[in-house]
Amino acid sequence: MRKLYFSIVVVLLFASPLFSQQVDLSAELRPRFEYKNGYKSLLKIGEEGASFISQRTRLNLNYKQDNFKVRIVLQNVRVWGDVSTLSASDNSNAFHEAWAQFSVANNFDLKLGRQEIIYDDSRIFGNVGWAQQARSHDAIIAKIKTSENGKLDIGFALNSDSQAGIKNIYSNVAGYKTFQYLWYHTQMNNFGVSFLALNNGIEFADVNNDPKVNYSQTFGPRITYKKDKLSFNAATYLQTGKILANSVSTSYFAVNGSFKATSEFNIGVGFEFLSGKDTNDASTDVKSFNPIFGTNHKFNGWMDYFYVGNHANSVGLIDISATISYSKDKFSAKLVPHLFKSAADIYNGATKMNSNLGTELDFTIGYKIANNIQFNAGHSQMFGTSSLKALKGGEHTKNNSWTWLMLTFKPTFYASN
Repeated sequence: MRKLYFSIVVVLLFASPLFSQQVDLSAELRPRFEYKNGYKSLLKIGEEGASFISQRTRLNLNYKQDNFKVRIVLQNVRVWGDVSTLSASDNSNAFHEAWAQFSVANNFDLKLGRQEIIYDDSRIFGNVGWAQQARSHDAIIAKIKTSENGKLDIGFALNSDSQAGIKNIYSNVAGYKTFQYLWYHTQMNNFGVSFLALNNGIEFADVNNDPKVNYSQTFGPRITYKKDKLSFNAATYLQTGKILANSVSTSYFAVNGSFKATSEFNIGVGFEFLSGKDTNDASTDVKSFNPIFGTNHKFNGWMDYFYVGNHANSVGLIDISATISYSKDKFSAKLVPHLFKSAADIYNGATKMNSNLGTELDFTIGYKIANNIQFNAGHSQMFGTSSLKALKGGEHTKNNSWTWLMLTFKPTFYASN
């Protein structure tokens, strides 16, 4: 695979001066040190935190000619030491992106292949860029420009395990068998308005052990406003339909505002509600909102206690947050405190517990060493409660924290035109 990739690169680099085309070849190297000491869940008695270094390495090829585009991203993700120093092979390589886009008609493009799908604030569709492997989908998207300020995307995906000639049940490696969605966005002066509707199908074996696909629907609007020093956004989504054989009825609401106090300081506040299910509710109905393909590390605290491979079909969440950020020249810093509460009730036997789950403090700094070199570091602290302990286990009185240091190198090897 790598030999083929480099062969294509060489051909395009030599051919680019001969034709009306653009070729860009760049890379990303991102080593990150982390010390996890109660990350994603409270430490248990007798447990100790762990430190490691992970790295993402990417080779990015972009090609454009007339109304035709191609992007190929070869990616290697590893933890330092996970491959022997004498190893003859490395199974950490993959194509993170491999897509083509072409114009079918005026204001109508088709984009198909392995690709990142990102919309709005990445709450429902995001690339999960913080994760070293990130997220991409095998999909086809019709991209339509509806007006000078309006655009409509219509997406479709269909996943299978192999090219087998007989019907079998998809193993849900991607988390879904198929999806169809539409996303519309328009800009009106200081206002932006988006609407997303997603039909997500998961395949399973029914009572007769036959393949069956049930669909859940996620839909709702998002608005933004920005004028002078003030910015604001709000979104609400509903979910209905079925996940496997279980009925779905969930809701989501968020509102955020920020004010640029000076040229360096920005202050913001936020509120987010994700519906949940009481811990003593024995029904199989899904009442907990699921962000599905969202970049969940971006929300609800950077220690990933909620919705990052966890907290599914649980008590939901109320997140009240504030943001104080500073940026000047090459330096930036941000402090984000969160107050977490459960959206549904937590019971210890017949006794209803306090809805307060805890407080998290997130702090990060950044420094631009050079045009293509960025340094970032952060520290987060979770002050959990007995209610959080009841949900996740572990011990809320321990020092539950997370510290990280990261360097990002983004060299450009070649850029035509």
